[in-house]
Amino acid sequence: MTDNTKENTFKNNSSADKNPCIRKNIKPGISVQIVLKKDQISGKLTSGVVKEILTNSASHPHGIKVRLLDGNVGRVKKIEQTIS
Repeated sequence: MTDNTKENTFKNNSSADKNPCIRKNIKPGISVQIVLKKDQISGKLTSGVVKEILTNSASHPHGIKVRLLDGNVGRVKKIEQTIS
């Protein structure tokens, strides 16, 4: 199994509400991991809690852009915890 196949399998098995590219899945108060602009090349992730959603469109192929409570801005790559 190649790495690409593993990624596709993971995507197919993950729940739709965890897709970080769909705006309706991102809400203020949830824990996420984002990639900051300066870290796009390395792919380094920064964890935090969403303060504000900055992307206006319903989806974005690189992830929804958010501002975290600490002021960092980046695109969501992983949703860690949703609000119950």
